[in-house]
Amino acid sequence: MALPDFQTVMLPVLRVSAEGEVRTTDFVERLADSFGLTAEERSQLLPSGRQTTFANRVHWSIAYLGKAGLVERTRRAHYRITERGREVLANPPDRIDIKFLTRFPDFQRFREAEAEAVTGGDAEIPVAEAGIISVLTPDEVMRGAHRQLEAALADDLLQRVRTGTPAFFESLVVRLLIAMGYGGSVADMDKALVGGSGDGGVDGVIDQDPLGLDRIYVQAKRYAEGNTVGAGAIRDFFGSLDRFKASKGLFVTTSTFSPSARETADLLSKRIVLIDGTQFARLMIRHGVGCRVEEVLHIKKLDEEFFEP
Repeated sequence: MALPDFQTVMLPVLRVSAEGEVRTTDFVERLADSFGLTAEERSQLLPSGRQTTFANRVHWSIAYLGKAGLVERTRRAHYRITERGREVLANPPDRIDIKFLTRFPDFQRFREAEAEAVTGGDAEIPVAEAGIISVLTPDEVMRGAHRQLEAALADDLLQRVRTGTPAFFESLVVRLLIAMGYGGSVADMDKALVGGSGDGGVDGVIDQDPLGLDRIYVQAKRYAEGNTVGAGAIRDFFGSLDRFKASKGLFVTTSTFSPSARETADLLSKRIVLIDGTQFARLMIRHGVGCRVEEVLHIKKLDEEFFEP
């Protein structure tokens, strides 16, 4: 089953809190049991790797219930139901979600402050468009927006690379490999580039290790979108590797590979790695090639130890 979103978890959290003071880790374990989550679902991590996705959603459920005055913190990482929360459970709804919580003035004030923070006080931006009304936690909204920005950047990078010359693309491939830790420094780029007439079907040769004990032979094809690389091009590259007595190669394109091309690469006796345009653009982003950091957002959280006596 799909992991329940943080609003789906709200009513179960309130019911567990009615049993007395509960530790947040116990909320997570008991709710994971009640939802019948598998071991894999329980261990699914956020991209940061510091917390499980389900635990994060439970924590946000507790936080939102607290903003509505339905649960309260008793001590570090421990919560219990309030009188207002008991009143809700006396005649429980089918579901507690953000819409339900807006009936409480405390939560309304919290949402108004949250909306102002997201929109920057711009009344012309609808709250729903600002991402306030969502089944996702604020963490997930933020990461989703980050993925959208990266996808747009990857598309921009790929379009820009496609408008360049084949020679520029060949040098860009080598520059990326150097940024990934292969072949030494950017100063070694000229030695790595071998494209041009008489290149034997190889555009670059780069050291796999700092000592140059092994080498990777590179073929770079700057193709327009829709101009798919077929199996014939892979076999030709294999023949070039054979002439150089090379054991491995890297074939990079700004377009895509046909299924037969990928199958051919898997079946040949030499190791040939295929990188298509989308993957190439994402590698550029990951290693900071052709792009730069526009802004750094520091996400902070409460320092519990600071307030400990």
